[in-house]
Amino acid sequence: MGRSRYKIYEPTAPHFITCTILHWIPLFTQTTTTQIIFDSLKFLQKSDNLKIYAYVILENHLHLVASSDDLANTMTKFKSFTAKEILKVLQEKKVTTILEQLAFYKKAYKSQTTYQVWQEGIQPKYILNEKMMIDRINYIHNNPIKRGYVDEAKHWRYSSARDYEGVNGLIEVHRIW
Repeated sequence: MGRSRYKIYEPTAPHFITCTILHWIPLFTQTTTTQIIFDSLKFLQKSDNLKIYAYVILENHLHLVASSDDLANTMTKFKSFTAKEILKVLQEKKVTTILEQLAFYKKAYKSQTTYQVWQEGIQPKYILNEKMMIDRINYIHNNPIKRGYVDEAKHWRYSSARDYEGVNGLIEVHRIW
């Protein structure tokens, strides 16, 4: 997981995870790029037994409460695949301004690549108990409200808040933990 100081010590337990686009560049403003996120998560649900308990995708970062058979490895696969696919879309659509930013802000020691999409690490926080799980889920669902994007969490399309209201969202969510 890069040079992150954050470690996953319980690889199969639920963790609160944050993935941030390099330099907070807004890449998730188009359905094309958000679909890459969902496609990757759906694939990992099958291949790595990824369980998503809550999620939100905003314009430049995402939060998850998730577990898998090996969460660190799963998230490495997620960030690697999504970075390649996002770059492919940006290059196909000739979004040069963002590509130039992803090249400019790339860490110097990443000499084998031209671009860097994700900030390093996932900042995992081990979910210790039910209260912490509920707190993190509420934090995730209220993120778009705090940013002033919606008045009710269930109105944010790229969130599991709908699932917790009894409406199927965009990806399978486990509401029992």
